[in-house]
Amino acid sequence: MAPSSWTRGLPQTDTVRVDPLCPAVADGLQPQAPDTLAAGTNLLEAAPATAGSTAVNAVVEIPAGTADKWEVAETGRALAIEREAGRRRRINYLPYPANYGFIPQTRLETEDGGDGDPVDLVLLGPATPCGAVVRARIVGVLRLIDDEERDDKILAVRPGAPLGDVRSIDGLQDRYPGVLEILETWFVHYEGPGNRSRGFGDVTAARTLVREAARRYAGPAGR
Repeated sequence: MAPSSWTRGLPQTDTVRVDPLCPAVADGLQPQAPDTLAAGTNLLEAAPATAGSTAVNAVVEIPAGTADKWEVAETGRALAIEREAGRRRRINYLPYPANYGFIPQTRLETEDGGDGDPVDLVLLGPATPCGAVVRARIVGVLRLIDDEERDDKILAVRPGAPLGDVRSIDGLQDRYPGVLEILETWFVHYEGPGNRSRGFGDVTAARTLVREAARRYAGPAGR
């Protein structure tokens, strides 16, 4: 099947395989260690941040319904399970209610109240493989504070997939009541004390956040 306008130009990562620690792994990633997947490309720069007025590219680190805390390496060349006190980190709560990852070529700077990492993204819908690079439509942003640092999560869907008809926070609430409450409750509580919510922002707020983070990532050349 020919790629649609939503997938044209992206690395083709829909081919998947099963991994002992991840239910599915995108094509192009290979086991490097028991809890590490080496990437054939720099995932931090896998695609431009934006792909249209409300479209972004996203790298999935953690598939929906799983509890292992995968994260991109500082080099961008691998996904690895985060470790605490030398042990693999698993979420001691309900599994992730949606796919979790980041928007490549973005950075939420510390001077903006962030943590210096790429902008986080929550991709609603079915589980997507570890390391998949996908195009998604922004529907809003969940504004969170994590230990007094800004920790906003862009909310997005994949057109053509379940929930893919949603275009806004209001639309998500109207068509799929309860989803926003589930997401807010989960992200506030899954790590224990220290997180709090400042509510939701609309598509315009989410786009502004992404564009500013992309500008920050580009550095002086992007100003």
